Amino acid sequence: MKKTVLWVVLGLVVLVVAVVGYSYNDLQRADEQVEQQWSEVVNQYQRRADLIPNLVETVKRYAEHEEGVFVDVAKARQQVNNIQVTPDMLNDPQAVAQYQNAQGALTQSLGRLIAVAENYPDLKANQTFENLMTQLESTENRVTVARNRYIESVRDYNVLVRTFPGNIAAMIIGMDKKPNFSVANEDAISTAPKVEFN
Repeated sequence: MKKTVLWVVLGLVVLVVAVVGYSYNDLQRADEQVEQQWSEVVNQYQRRADLIPNLVETVKRYAEHEEGVFVDVAKARQQVNNIQVTPDMLNDPQAVAQYQNAQGALTQSLGRLIAVAENYPDLKANQTFENLMTQLESTENRVTVARNRYIESVRDYNVLVRTFPGNIAAMIIGMDKKPNFSVANEDAISTAPKVEFN
């Protein structure tokens, strides 16, 4: 009887170790996937930041009296570049939010720059400007795709961390949920923009 109990206990221990080990490997794969997707988000944001100086210079040639817009774009771009993006950032919700806010400010200033460009028909017809706008639009689409993939990989990771048996392995090795992208101002995006024609 004692041998049977010993074998049952030993079997349970082996089973638990196997399940936790398997979950550990799943968690590690999911963590790597999150980091890979985050790198792609950062890569696409960098591509956008690299396009901005050329776009600003092209618009400047046509709209020299719009200096405030150019200063805002430069400041927003500098804020984005000042944030050190590291894999450790993914475990810090405040750092992710700070990065998101800086990218949001850059997006807003780019919107104002594009609005200024709309007031200059000669600029809109300029081939360099058209090429830059096409590249910027393509980059914005890439950013959207990269963010969506990141959001999905964080969701998959967080599900592993929060569900059995992954939650046991996560607790043992100290892995927590990762923060995801969020919308900085939900009220602003839920309200349709006001369009006025002069």
